[in-house]
Amino acid sequence: MSSAPLLGSRAPDGNGGVTTGPAAAAADGQERRPPRGGTGCSSWLGRVVDTEEAWAQLQFAVPMILTNMAYYGIPLVSVMFSGHLGGVQLAGATLGNSWATVTGYALVTGMSGGLETLCGQAYGARLYRMLGMYLQSSLILSAAVSALVAVLWAFTESLLLLLRQDPEVSRSAAAFVGPQVPGLFAFAFLQCLLRYLQTQSVVAPLVVCSAAPFALHVGLTHLMVNVLGLGLAGASAAISATFWISCLMLLAYVMRSEAFAETWKGFSAEALSYVLPTAKLAAPSAVMVCLEIWAFELLVLVAGLLPNSTVSTSLIAMCSSTEAIAFMTTYGFSAAVSTRVSNEVGAGNVDTAKNAVTTTLKLSVLLGVSFVLLLAFGHDLWASLFSGSAVIVSEFAAITPLMIISIVLDSAQGVLSGVSRGCGWQHLAALTNLVAYYLVAMPLAILFAFKLKFYTKGLWMGLICGLACQACSLVVITARTKWSTKIAEAMQEEKAHYVA
Repeated sequence: MSSAPLLGSRAPDGNGGVTTGPAAAAADGQERRPPRGGTGCSSWLGRVVDTEEAWAQLQFAVPMILTNMAYYGIPLVSVMFSGHLGGVQLAGATLGNSWATVTGYALVTGMSGGLETLCGQAYGARLYRMLGMYLQSSLILSAAVSALVAVLWAFTESLLLLLRQDPEVSRSAAAFVGPQVPGLFAFAFLQCLLRYLQTQSVVAPLVVCSAAPFALHVGLTHLMVNVLGLGLAGASAAISATFWISCLMLLAYVMRSEAFAETWKGFSAEALSYVLPTAKLAAPSAVMVCLEIWAFELLVLVAGLLPNSTVSTSLIAMCSSTEAIAFMTTYGFSAAVSTRVSNEVGAGNVDTAKNAVTTTLKLSVLLGVSFVLLLAFGHDLWASLFSGSAVIVSEFAAITPLMIISIVLDSAQGVLSGVSRGCGWQHLAALTNLVAYYLVAMPLAILFAFKLKFYTKGLWMGLICGLACQACSLVVITARTKWSTKIAEAMQEEKAHYVA
């Protein structure tokens, strides 16, 4: 069976240019695989890693990293502007942003994860029209989930008070969360569009449609907070406006570009029949993402119960933020391997998919080592960006060796999670996360921190144990599962019944 052209594949368009994606596949109808050998492989680097595959993945990963950082920065900018309104407003915006992430944004991000499997494998198998059907079904699911979250957000203040948060801060947090309800829908749709484009290896427009709105967001937030004096509500409303601008930009690009003529045929009622298959992968994807994010947030809450809770909470929050920033880079490679694996498995090129996994794991180790070196030599400077307290800077230096271990493990598991999404193993990854974080990491973190009195170090030691369990489990799943027969053959069976 011939494979579809994937990352970096191109074919002549007959007009002196090149064609990519479905058009390229139709143009040649021949098997295409990433080139091997050449001068790159004769060098020492070529013997360590498949340089052609690595270069293709780098070209994919870097735009995804930039896109993710831009979207991460949009609410962060609003929190920063809120901080200039006063201490209570800063605390409220920080708490509100955390609440919105945990209860809403993380959930809808996870819900779109099913598209990495469905669209990726359909694209690899050349079931191009299916991408549009899966996209629409995912949009329907995302809208439904966003509506439920919007109801939950209406009770933000009451729920935060129930969690024993400060009343005034809870009120400010609710004021920050409320105006983001329209933005939640936009962000949910954005994630679906992003996955749809990602699985076709279309990543450059994602940078444009995230970086440009981010730049606009800075000016818009300044206008609403400092010029119009709308306070927390203005900072929050700016997030919603920016997400909708980005969403409409991407939607317009998809609907107007001829590159998606075969994968986007317009809105159709037929998409309703694909809602259930999409939900079967979207639900475990959401659980998989949320369990991990909730674990880090839970660590911050537990840190508040330690002696000298002000320092402990600040320190664990700094560690969590550092881990999150490091993971943004890993996310780019996670998205790359997810796309490579799903495309190649859908095309029946299982050996090529396995090679992509091996290459990405090597890149992730290289990436982890680079970040570790930066942290090892610049931890004092990095800590000083968060706090001017000499005590906190000193404590962060003491916990840095543990941070280094966790970042390396997190890089490995992040890539392997991408493999899980590409292969459709979200249910296994979700179960792994449940065991790793809540049956291993949390109990050990509490034991080390309170019983053995390692305090903040103990919390992070427990997390490391969970990350190690998670990474090892995903390695075993990836190595031992016979995905060549279970997944590739299932996709070929679906292809046999496919009607264009």
